[in-house]
Amino acid sequence: MEILQDTDINQTIEESLKKSLSYSEYRKLVEELTIQNSTTGNDKSEALAEYTKLNEKRMKRWDKTLKISQETQDSIKAINKKLTWIVLTESWCGDAAHIVPVINKVAEINGNIDLRLVLRDENEDLMNMFLTNGGKAIPKLIAIEKETGNVINTFGPRPFEAIKLVNEYKEKFGTLTPEFKQDLQVWYNKDKGQNTISELQNLLLD
Repeated sequence: MEILQDTDINQTIEESLKKSLSYSEYRKLVEELTIQNSTTGNDKSEALAEYTKLNEKRMKRWDKTLKISQETQDSIKAINKKLTWIVLTESWCGDAAHIVPVINKVAEINGNIDLRLVLRDENEDLMNMFLTNGGKAIPKLIAIEKETGNVINTFGPRPFEAIKLVNEYKEKFGTLTPEFKQDLQVWYNKDKGQNTISELQNLLLD
């Protein structure tokens, strides 16, 4: 279990929480942006607006179809520590479109988990405290113990199996091609959120 206790981190988290959204508020925001042909984030390009439209469809599908086994639900329900989960995300992010709905479904199972979403580009200080290999990779979940305010764990930007695929491809070809990114979307669809569910369950049990 990773535990971070730092005044600067705690203050930054508190500032980000003031600007945070519930999952339903975030979904409504993405729906509105789709209608407006726009996107979250500093870059309002047409390309990212199109990704937002695509991701709205992905999230809607996962909201309806994601399945969590009864055994896993029972395990998640048994966790009695009160937690805040902050997730850094953006509407244009393909990984977030597959993962954030899963995080929400897991959080819904246990009333002790308070899920809040924040936009990466509007919370740069927080993002810079939780980089992945020096990069601002999202989605990034920060698990905070409510009683102490300590960061006790993190997850993201991808489940381990997806990270492995990305790293192996980068090692072989140097960069992620559009073809690989499409293959990664296929992996998410075949996985049906199960790797993410398993890792979130382990995060809670850690």
